[in-house]
Amino acid sequence: MNPDEKFNANTPKVVHETIDGEVVVVNLEQGDYFSLVKVGADIWDGLIRGLSRGDIVSEIIQRYEGEHTIIENAVNHFIEQLQQEELIVVNTGDGVDSHNNPNDLTPTLPNLEKLKFEPPSLQKYTDMEELLALDPIHEVDEEIGWPSAKVEV
Repeated sequence: MNPDEKFNANTPKVVHETIDGEVVVVNLEQGDYFSLVKVGADIWDGLIRGLSRGDIVSEIIQRYEGEHTIIENAVNHFIEQLQQEELIVVNTGDGVDSHNNPNDLTPTLPNLEKLKFEPPSLQKYTDMEELLALDPIHEVDEEIGWPSAKVEV
């Protein structure tokens, strides 16, 4: 795995929002949504800020108490899961990358008490698939309103 590799959210297919420390990521094409908390939310934040894989690992090691090898493997595994679910894509360098300055190192976090490291988990939910698949522009019925599934004849 390349520690210099950077990623982007797979937009416009994927949208995300952070609410009270939880990151909710929605794959609009598949209709799946994901919940990322604690370490997973911190990894997502690093990815969205344009940090490299190696910088994210360093940041997590600074923030959490645990064996460095275990943390590194868990972070890399989580990034692989995000790629498999097509939530992130490798940043190919097309477009503006404000984090491409070699002198722009990951800032050292304040020397606070470290949190106990727990491997991140990707919580996947598929119960919105049918709702997201509805097309509100073409399937609005004046009597029923939206959403209304197309009736197969």
